[in-house]
Amino acid sequence: MGLAISRIAVSIFALSLPLLAQTPLSVDKLVESVRSSVKLKLPDKEVAAYLASVRLTQKLEDQTIEDLQTAGAGPRTVAALTRLADQSAKLAAPPPPPPPKPVSTGPPPPSKEVQDLVLREVREYALNYLQSLPNFLCLQVTRRSMDTHYKPGGEPSWTPIDTLAEKLSYVDHRESYELIGGKPWDKPGGALSRGEWASLMGLLFDPATETNFRWERWTSIDKKLYHVYEYSVDQAHSRESLEVDKQQRITPAYHGEIFVPHDANVVWRITVIPDIPADFPMQDVKETLKYDYVDISGQRFLLPLSSEVTMRVGRVGNHNEIDFRRYQKYSADTKLIFDESDTDIK
Repeated sequence: MGLAISRIAVSIFALSLPLLAQTPLSVDKLVESVRSSVKLKLPDKEVAAYLASVRLTQKLEDQTIEDLQTAGAGPRTVAALTRLADQSAKLAAPPPPPPPKPVSTGPPPPSKEVQDLVLREVREYALNYLQSLPNFLCLQVTRRSMDTHYKPGGEPSWTPIDTLAEKLSYVDHRESYELIGGKPWDKPGGALSRGEWASLMGLLFDPATETNFRWERWTSIDKKLYHVYEYSVDQAHSRESLEVDKQQRITPAYHGEIFVPHDANVVWRITVIPDIPADFPMQDVKETLKYDYVDISGQRFLLPLSSEVTMRVGRVGNHNEIDFRRYQKYSADTKLIFDESDTDIK
């Protein structure tokens, strides 16, 4: 009985090969077909003949051929795959696989009522957040790195470029930046990011943004339990902007996650991933902004502590690590002296 079923399966697969060959194949479909032929022990000659009539829609990498050879692809199949790699050399590579879904670490999901209650309290906190902040000054230190062969999803090899120190002022609910040394902040080359200091949270929860939130999972950070909510903002309501060389600028939709402590309904971390059109030069942008309590003039405020931004233009990846330091209350006669050693500039 088992042998009969196997023969039927082989026959069905063999009949499907010429049908598949009539249409172009992605690399994923090609790999699936070859692996199936290995599993079903189809003759190497038949598989190679099928591959000879395939037209790929994506670039076939040498590593993929090596993986299929290791999986059991025969010599004629490997030779056919090599010809396909040569034919597809000028095509775009397949997109990287999506990252694995984070695994929830915590108790069972809260009830829908609790999820909604937490989100309401977080929204109320966020809407009052900017208005509750006094005027501040702080030091923003940005360490910039680059990878000239950056591959999304791979292990980056960041090379430090420079470190920028800026005086960040928050006065009358508006942010402004001044590069230490008196130069305009936009003079230095490389990747820069703006607006992450306090405004991000306000924009995200502004009713005019019409952000869509959904409870996703529990997670644990430093042995502390957090709610994780997914969110998304469509392009029509977005105020997230991306700019390349002051020549190309877009306002994309974006999505991400917010992290809320189990014992305090405030925003502790935000991630932002813009949904960028494929023809825009800047791609693979992600930002993570972390908050913590900071003591200023004897009062505690929840303020940005650090931010991390990655992005890619062509084959070049950029990585910014941003720290917010030396928060202090603003006044008209405040004199700030930033020691060069405090900026980590080398």
